[in-house]
Amino acid sequence: QVQLVDSGGGFVQAGGSLRLSCAASGIIVRINAINWYRQAPGKQRELVATIASGGSTNYADSVKGRFTISRDNAKNTVYLQMNSLKPEDTAVYYCNAFKWLGVRRDYWGQGTQVTVSS
Repeated sequence: QVQLVDSGGGFVQAGGSLRLSCAASGIIVRINAINWYRQAPGKQRELVATIASGGSTNYADSVKGRFTISRDNAKNTVYLQMNSLKPEDTAVYYCNAFKWLGVRRDYWGQGTQVTVSS
């Protein structure tokens, strides 16, 4: 059974930093791509960052140079370091993983709220 537990959100002023964590069980982060998505009120969920099994990373243009995704294989945990936060980064952030079981099966964390004040 795959379980993803998101944490680390909070309230921060513009220009501040937060680090989100995604603790995984039932799936090995070292050999599976892990994603961070976010969803702001009234908007669609968007992909923010990905770390592939080989360790390569990709970012949405809106967060490049400010956010860094990483993982700790020993803790089976993925992180999202968010620096230079802007009010438009305000959203619920979700950790995501998926498996191919004939069809794609997605797994989601419960979400963690990030609020950035101007």
